[in-house]
Amino acid sequence: MSLRLATFNVENLMNRFDFSGFRNQLHQDRVLALYDIQDEAEYRLLERARTIAHTDDARQLSALAIAATRADILCLQEVDNIEALRAFEYGYLFKMIGHGYREKFTTTGNDTRGIDVAVMVREQTRHGQPIEVVRMQSHAHLTYADLNLHVPELEAVGEMPNERIFRRDCLELDLKIAGKPFTLYCVHFKSMGSPRNGLDGREATMPVRFAEAAAVRRIIEDRFGHDHASDKRWAICGDFNDYRERVVITGDAFEGFAYQPVRETRSSLDVLTAGGFCENLVERRPEMDRWTLYHTRGPQERHLCQLDYILASKGLASRNATAIPEIVRNGQPFRTPFPKGQEVERFPRVGWDRPKASDHCPVVVELDIA
Repeated sequence: MSLRLATFNVENLMNRFDFSGFRNQLHQDRVLALYDIQDEAEYRLLERARTIAHTDDARQLSALAIAATRADILCLQEVDNIEALRAFEYGYLFKMIGHGYREKFTTTGNDTRGIDVAVMVREQTRHGQPIEVVRMQSHAHLTYADLNLHVPELEAVGEMPNERIFRRDCLELDLKIAGKPFTLYCVHFKSMGSPRNGLDGREATMPVRFAEAAAVRRIIEDRFGHDHASDKRWAICGDFNDYRERVVITGDAFEGFAYQPVRETRSSLDVLTAGGFCENLVERRPEMDRWTLYHTRGPQERHLCQLDYILASKGLASRNATAIPEIVRNGQPFRTPFPKGQEVERFPRVGWDRPKASDHCPVVVELDIA
């Protein structure tokens, strides 16, 4: 009895326009910056046209990436709302794969841009076992004080005890797969952002992600206990915006790229995997082949890294000792350098930088829910 479980940061699945670029150049799309726009009314017209033209290609590619996972349950990040999710599922996914994800769940989280986590669930697995959604629980309301997780490092970056821990949410779903209980946690941790206060973006925002990871662990331990060797079936899926290793890229397309794996001294992921609490299943892949995102700020700062995770409880991981996740990279733009032997055939209409399926790659694993 197998279940295909996937996670994908679908990158700004919106059903609204963002006109803030008229006043804030950091939010303005680069193509509009080429034009002499006279006033906000003209800007709004052009931004609508640009967004609509770009979105159709991008969402076809997003749907192709999701279809390639063949997932029974799909965790998503950067979803605007349930209406956007329904429109995408019906207008793109359903037309592409013929049978869709009837059950869709999302909540209003804490992100200032309004991007939330979501889960889509089929009525049955690819092998015909029924999938039943029993309960959904949001944890977006939790504060640092609620879980006693406020520490000096958080105060140093401006986080107060009464502020909410999760930048989006930790969405908890109880399911039954052919009658077997399975609990899923969908998350999207604090983004790294730009360098600040003499620190790079990752280090500057690390205390928040450490708190988010600790909160997820506390939620699970409060429910299932501290017995990490238990037979409980649960998994954590999502975009952690953090890594504990990366592949640093040097060189160029003319002289050739070089790839060097680098291990980080700390990561918020360690909070969850410490003591064998759960396993990062993607680490079953070769060291050079775990990446789900290409990061670049120009030729001097380029790396491949894993930001997207499927973490399985110790019991679930041990019962699936040979399960190795797949990473769907066919929707990556052509600017992404691929280490030798990892090249893939891109989906139709993928561009140099855009259109693309997303800046992230979907991750999927087939698990035996015994």
